[in-house]
Amino acid sequence: MGELIRIHRVRAGHTQKAAADVLLISESLMGAVERAERIPSRDLLMDAERAFAADGALEACCDLVDEEKYPPKFLDWARLERLARVISAYEAMLIPGLLQTEAYANALFRSHVPAYSEAEIVRLVEARLERQAVLTRKPPPRIGYVIEESVLDRPLGAPEVLKEQLLHVLDCIERFNHLTVQVMPSSQHTHAGLMGPMQLMSTADGRNLLYVEGQGGGRLISKPEQVSDQLDLFGILRAQALNPWKSAEIIETKVRQL
Repeated sequence: MGELIRIHRVRAGHTQKAAADVLLISESLMGAVERAERIPSRDLLMDAERAFAADGALEACCDLVDEEKYPPKFLDWARLERLARVISAYEAMLIPGLLQTEAYANALFRSHVPAYSEAEIVRLVEARLERQAVLTRKPPPRIGYVIEESVLDRPLGAPEVLKEQLLHVLDCIERFNHLTVQVMPSSQHTHAGLMGPMQLMSTADGRNLLYVEGQGGGRLISKPEQVSDQLDLFGILRAQALNPWKSAEIIETKVRQL
């Protein structure tokens, strides 16, 4: 892929520096992509497709980029997420991926056992941040999260990383009226999500999907009866959690305590 980008850059008459200027990236990143040291984002591929008049050759590489960036069992979910109509999740351990800051994601992947290499961490963080483009998509999906209060107290990376992360969540809540975040208080002695986290999606063509993840990996479930049960469960969870306004107040309080 890097060699293909280089070929079309040269054909278009650009030096590496000139191409980097056109694509609004650093010359070092341009070189790393061409040497196959960095996996280009989909946006970078599409920008290069247009800038180098590649006649579809670089656009066709977008699926290959996905295959390099995402685990096989998550790949279909990541692709469908870009066009989803509704995205919902109950998170018991972490801030949802679409709301994670770079520092928080970096700390998360550095905590992986067995340890990732530096190159793997860079690739995984870039993929996580790239997915967040769905937040600003036009038209946007409706996004709803229920997050355990304990997640807001876990100083993953360091207290300053958590503080930045919580401030980012508050900023997203304020900026995106299609996003709803609710906190499940630790004082809630029982609730419908105690069997574990879940991610749900409704696609533009009306399909409902469920993604569940555990220590052994994740799996995408499309059987209507299974997904329907989890959709009902998520509805109960939302009713049991704090409302969005009270949830924002809780997050603000956590920020002040850091």
